[in-house]
Amino acid sequence: MNEIEKLLILIPHWIEHNQEHADEYRQWAAYAQNASEDILEAVEALEHVNSALNSALQKIKSLD
Repeated sequence: MNEIEKLLILIPHWIEHNQEHADEYRQWAAYAQNASEDILEAVEALEHVNSALNSALQKIKSLD
């Protein structure tokens, strides 16, 4: 398996993993009182990361 094939497996895994964390952070934000806004900001950052990873994935797929 070459590096491109590995990335085609790894990137979706990373996206899913980040989404699981984002979902968990949203739940915990409800309990964080004055820190909830900061936690939700972290969720937005993860969503931005996932968007960039998805863009990378689409570009890699187009190499085939």
